Amino acid sequence: MKKSSKILSCIMAGAMALSLAACGGSSSSAASSSGSASASASASASTSASADGKTYQIGVLQLTQHAALDAANKGFFEALDDAGIKYEADQQNAAGEQSTCQTIADKFVNDGKDLIFAIATPAAQAVAGVTTDIPIVLTAVTDPAESGLVESNDAPGGNVTGTSDLTPVKEQIELLQKILPDAKKVGILYCSAESNSVLQAEMAKEACEAAGLEYADYTVSNSNEIQSVVESMVGKVDAIYTPTDNMIAAGMATVAMVANDNKIPTICGEEGMVNAGGLATYGINYEKLGYLAGKQAADILTGKADPAKTPIGYLSADECQLTVNEDTAAELGIDVSSLK
Repeated sequence: MKKSSKILSCIMAGAMALSLAACGGSSSSAASSSGSASASASASASTSASADGKTYQIGVLQLTQHAALDAANKGFFEALDDAGIKYEADQQNAAGEQSTCQTIADKFVNDGKDLIFAIATPAAQAVAGVTTDIPIVLTAVTDPAESGLVESNDAPGGNVTGTSDLTPVKEQIELLQKILPDAKKVGILYCSAESNSVLQAEMAKEACEAAGLEYADYTVSNSNEIQSVVESMVGKVDAIYTPTDNMIAAGMATVAMVANDNKIPTICGEEGMVNAGGLATYGINYEKLGYLAGKQAADILTGKADPAKTPIGYLSADECQLTVNEDTAAELGIDVSSLK
């Protein structure tokens, strides 16, 4: 097992200061499982019981399975349980396939779901493209407005709202420099097809320039390219930075295998990637991010809120946490004791 140490505070960028405070979750969990459904999607169904008499039909479209998205899924239903919402959840996982996202989105609309929970940008784009009537609550989307999902993050203006996983990229690059003061060149690893990853990569480049670091893009378009792209960094970069990228997160074991074998530290966008073999991150808690989205969904389902008027939610600064993989640090021969 990988060992991680966490410090539950950090200073986040100005955009994060405008965030909504997240609330703690409950110990109950309604649904978060995967099996097999059509077109390589995984599916499960669950039912929650409560007192208000109405059972809401909720479709869940999760782009792929990895620790961060799974945690957001779990937190969402913890919030619904805490709010006393009665529901039937139709869990669908697209296994990273955009075409499968589209198939699932069409099914949810045809089924007449009361609300759709979309986890990650491609999932949200798929459902937003097929309905303007069914409320959609998204999560794990860095910038919903930039991704074309809402009119603005402050005033969505349609049937879509949710929570953003905007991470403190600047602080993550500062963390890289703190751990690796002699690093001169950073390889920025991400999937070029994920709009949120492209946005975060641009933020990372700006942060590298401000820190006096050189950088180079290393992009993949599918998971089969991850190993060869990381191998191409060997001897060319002193460290790797990868944002909250779904494809890289799902393939983080491959990244870590190549990078760690070649003594290249990886600073990651979120905790799950660190636990899968990365070195460290300042990141948000995805279970709390999902919980915040679940609170929005509960208010929408009970008529207390309108998606069009519900701003995109952010976790507050004190929800950011430092995670260090001590096993990876030992493998790389890096002393991280000063971070504790």
